[in-house]
Amino acid sequence: MRPRSPSTVSATLRIMQLVINGQVKEFPSLSGNATVSELVAHLGLKSDRVAIEQNGEIIPRSCWDSAPVQSGDKLEIVHFVGGGLPTGSLP
Repeated sequence: MRPRSPSTVSATLRIMQLVINGQVKEFPSLSGNATVSELVAHLGLKSDRVAIEQNGEIIPRSCWDSAPVQSGDKLEIVHFVGGGLPTGSLP
């Protein structure tokens, strides 16, 4: 097997790899100092409709801007969905 060149190895190490809802995902465009808030925006999620657990701990929305995301982190993202019965349909 041919050894990797230093530039190939460093490029590989820079790719952010996260486990989201049990699936490994790679984020080459996220930097090593990304935050939960940046990840939510990158995923195109509405911040007022999700809850995030990072490595077994719930991250309060008020901390998303300062909570770092690091390669290897395990995140569970739960989406809140509205719905129910139309107004006036209850007996």
